[in-house]
Amino acid sequence: MIQRILGRKYLRLMGVIGTCFFLGNAGCVYAQQIELGASVGAFNYKGDISPAFNPRFFRPGGSLFFRYNVSRSVSFRAEGLLGSITADDQYAKEAFQQARNLSFRTRISEVALLTEYNFLNYEDRRFAFNWTPYVFGGVGYMGFKPSPKTEGYPTRGLVIPFGVGVKYQIHRPWSVGLEFGTRKTFTDNLDNLGERLSTNRLEQGNPALKDMYYYLGLSLTYTFYRITCPE
Repeated sequence: MIQRILGRKYLRLMGVIGTCFFLGNAGCVYAQQIELGASVGAFNYKGDISPAFNPRFFRPGGSLFFRYNVSRSVSFRAEGLLGSITADDQYAKEAFQQARNLSFRTRISEVALLTEYNFLNYEDRRFAFNWTPYVFGGVGYMGFKPSPKTEGYPTRGLVIPFGVGVKYQIHRPWSVGLEFGTRKTFTDNLDNLGERLSTNRLEQGNPALKDMYYYLGLSLTYTFYRITCPE
């Protein structure tokens, strides 16, 4: 009797597995909650030495991130970035900046917690064109090391990251993405000009305008799938 019961249960289990194998998405649900990824890209800066966005000042950077998909529309992301920013007065059009003739290079590291919102129904389907644009925002903490550094100002602080992106599943479980994000900071010292006090106006920045930096990245993501089959 026990052998017969176990035999029936075994056959039912094998039938479910077979259904999952042959029917794919039609018979099973592929839970795709966890993703790990990395990106390579470039940092840029806006501040006293570069008052407007200038593609000339792009410098390499990269990131590692963990994404948790709460639903098809909303995801949470934890990310770490590393890179550098730079700018130089010699490329400015204004005579004042050319006379000032200052430059800097600052290394930046950042950790952030972000929320993403997908505009399209980004779900895993075997034969679907699976992609979506999205927006993101959150809060982060950065450290920076400017060169030169002429004052004893703090080199850590909060940042507010926000931006837009698009992601596309090239082949399960791999996806690619392109993202552009802005980091609003609460410091004017990324370019070593915010805290400088001098009787010479050429050696001062504008402390009323806080520095910002940007990150443009191309990412590759691996999704961990959990297959749930019908009973």
